[in-house]
Amino acid sequence: MDKSIITAAAGGDKKAFRTIFEFFVPKLRPVALRYARTDFEAEDILQEAFVKVYHNLKTYRFQGSFEGWIKRIVINTALNHYDKYKKDYQQDSIETIEEEELGMEEAQDIDEIEPSLLLSVFQNLPDGYRIVMNLYVLEDYSHKEIAQMLGISEGSSRSQFSKARKYIKKVLAGLRNNNKTNLLNKDSTIS
Repeated sequence: MDKSIITAAAGGDKKAFRTIFEFFVPKLRPVALRYARTDFEAEDILQEAFVKVYHNLKTYRFQGSFEGWIKRIVINTALNHYDKYKKDYQQDSIETIEEEELGMEEAQDIDEIEPSLLLSVFQNLPDGYRIVMNLYVLEDYSHKEIAQMLGISEGSSRSQFSKARKYIKKVLAGLRNNNKTNLLNKDSTIS
């Protein structure tokens, strides 16, 4: 993004801000979708985040990536949204579970899954799992940082991550078994 557009938008130029908005919304919609339960909720998060961007644009100091700055606002908005509505979210009991590594078969399955289906798997994770999985795997935060951000213990963050991985493995195994069944059904109709 051109520095002059950012500067103009920070000075109140609405056309310049619209340029920023139109450029970054498509890039950041997937981020909001990863944290949201629905498309509508993701749009709400994006809308709120860009209102914050608009009001805080004057504070951007051109240190680091502008996209990273906006992405951080989107993530914080998603976390605030979760915090604000967590009483409405499904709450999972927190238990300490030993972490298991994804096997090669599951890792290959992830590579073979259509991105929209993988997003659907992520969106259908229980809320605590989804938030921690996003922060740990996709945003590269440590469990200590996640615990501080969410106001939970580090052990709870690790537990939620472990449960998310198990949940994803279970869903992937179901998809794999479904695909095998579909292939067998196709073969039996061909013969």
